[in-house]
Formats: sequence, C-alpha cells, structure tokens
Amino acid sequence: MADVLIYSSDWCPYCIRAKQLLTSKNVAFEEIKVDGKPQVRKEMVEKAGRTSVPQIWVGSLHVGGCDDLFALERAGKLDALLQN
Repeated sequence: MADVLIYSSDWCPYCIRAKQLLTSKNVAFEEIKVDGKPQVRKEMVEKAGRTSVPQIWVGSLHVGGCDDLFALERAGKLDALLQN
C-alpha cells in the first residue's frame, strides 16, 4: 500500500470528503493540519503549488485536491494508484 499524505483543515468539507473516501477504502494516511499554522501552510504551498486544502499525495505523486481524488476514483484509477 502506498503512503498517503493529506494536508487538511478541520473545518474544510472537501478535506472531510477526501478523508472519508480514503477511510472507506481502508487506506491509512498521514494527516497534517494547517489550521493556525502559517508555516505548515507555507510548506504545503511550496510543495503543491496550491493554496487550498486538501492537498493529497500518494507516494511521491501529488494527486491534488478532493475533486482530483474523486476524479481518479470515477476513472477507476485510484485503487491501482493506492496499491503502488
């Protein structure tokens, strides 16, 4: 199973949806919360090139946000990506 990393915020509905999808697939993930942590958010922006949460990585691949994760699921590509 690939390592999954998600930068998130407690109040973000997209973060909650992305985590629910991963949890429904029994995928363990490391969560880094950016709430009230400008340095952590800055680190996320530098890595992802995006300011919104969630930002999700599967292994070394930056998947993107919640919509990107669900697009992989709809295309039938998420499970294979998670297995790498």
